[in-house]
Amino acid sequence: MLRRKLNLKPAKRSFISSASWLSSRQPRLSRLLSPIRVISLCLGLVSLHSLSSLAQPTHSAPTTSVAQRFLAMERSFEKEFEDFFGEDLAEVNQDPEEVAQTLLYLSEATRTKPGVLWIVPRQDHLHLVLLLPGGKPIVRDLYDVPQAKLLQTVAAFQQQIDHPDQWDLELAQQLHQWLIEPFEQEHLQVAEIDTLLFCLGNGLRGLPLAALHDGNSYLVERYSLTNIPAFNLIQTDYNPRTEGKILVGGASEFVQMDSLPSVPTEISAILTFLKFRLPDQSQWQGQALLNRTFTLQNLKDQLNRQTYNIVHLATHAEFNPGQPRQSFIQFRDTRLSLDQMNTIDWSKPSLDLLVLSACKTALGDQSAELGFAGIALKSGVKTALGSLWYVSDVGTLAIMSEFYQQLPQSRTKSEALRQAQLRMLRGQIRVKNGQLLLSSVPVALPREVVEMADIDFSHPFYWSGFTMISSPW
Repeated sequence: MLRRKLNLKPAKRSFISSASWLSSRQPRLSRLLSPIRVISLCLGLVSLHSLSSLAQPTHSAPTTSVAQRFLAMERSFEKEFEDFFGEDLAEVNQDPEEVAQTLLYLSEATRTKPGVLWIVPRQDHLHLVLLLPGGKPIVRDLYDVPQAKLLQTVAAFQQQIDHPDQWDLELAQQLHQWLIEPFEQEHLQVAEIDTLLFCLGNGLRGLPLAALHDGNSYLVERYSLTNIPAFNLIQTDYNPRTEGKILVGGASEFVQMDSLPSVPTEISAILTFLKFRLPDQSQWQGQALLNRTFTLQNLKDQLNRQTYNIVHLATHAEFNPGQPRQSFIQFRDTRLSLDQMNTIDWSKPSLDLLVLSACKTALGDQSAELGFAGIALKSGVKTALGSLWYVSDVGTLAIMSEFYQQLPQSRTKSEALRQAQLRMLRGQIRVKNGQLLLSSVPVALPREVVEMADIDFSHPFYWSGFTMISSPW
């Protein structure tokens, strides 16, 4: 499936002015260009010398050599996912000049600022590479941040953020200083970047980047955030979301897993927000599979019967250590393992968004984090949305309800998620007197949880684990 999608990206070409390029390829670009600002943060496994030459254009190897080294970095990411899933997933063919031009075209067509950043932890240093629209790779090497030091800090940060009763900004600020600060003032702010796509490698794929802090604000307060497996492995087509179809499924009771009593309310709220709270010209159609009807066969039947833009699964999804078959999505009657994801025909063309609203990932385990980061890649969907850890049932209801209120009015999916996260951070979403108070309308809580104490969702535990994966637009 992915090979077909990668054909949407521009082939090698001579780089003429963007105006003439756009005019000569307008039909094709209608599928390529996206209206969100993008920056990709990627974590690679290439040697220091293979990328450090990119930082010094006047002293570097010939352009062909730079392109080869760039492609080698991208292929190292591709190989990680191919080794994990045990199959050939895609072809890496965009060199840095092509990526920079793709970002430039996206920027000019959508009035946004796309870009790419790789973060490479090495044994003796941290290697960072930034690529902006129409630009050349910019490299920073931090020799005071060896791999062991970085991963130890990441692990401590993950452990802390998973406990809403404790929070210390010191670790969040340290990671921001290492990962973001080397580029922020001189490049990101100057270029007015507003979206960061992170392609994260071993040890960093489970990092809740939204909660990084510069001493004044969280990263999510300044950028929309998306994790990608590699720039060459994501879909870069764009279709405005004015109307469409959504399939929502889930269960509130399970035989061997914890109940999710807020799922019926979550499903009802999603359908309500998409069907009845949009402008007259934007009418969505929805179909629900709840409890006894939430079976794997019913999902397959619905997807075979018609094309959906969004599939939202309000159920347990676990990304566990080991092979892809150890990770799964729980249905009423069975489990769909990660290695079986591409056996389902999600839709034609590929699904725009797959949401797993009750995820849990074994943070710190390479295989589990690879599974989470590769969910969109494996299933062939354009974008996936999941959580790095399991948030409370009501907390998940809160952010999912707000996300679907923001989605129709946001230019990209990553911006819709950001707006939902910001409203949780700023106290605009909370539980009070048995109601879930959203930014616009209240939602009555189910009777199973209506008597719970009032909840303040401003702690990063509730919002920073929700992660957009692959394409942000």
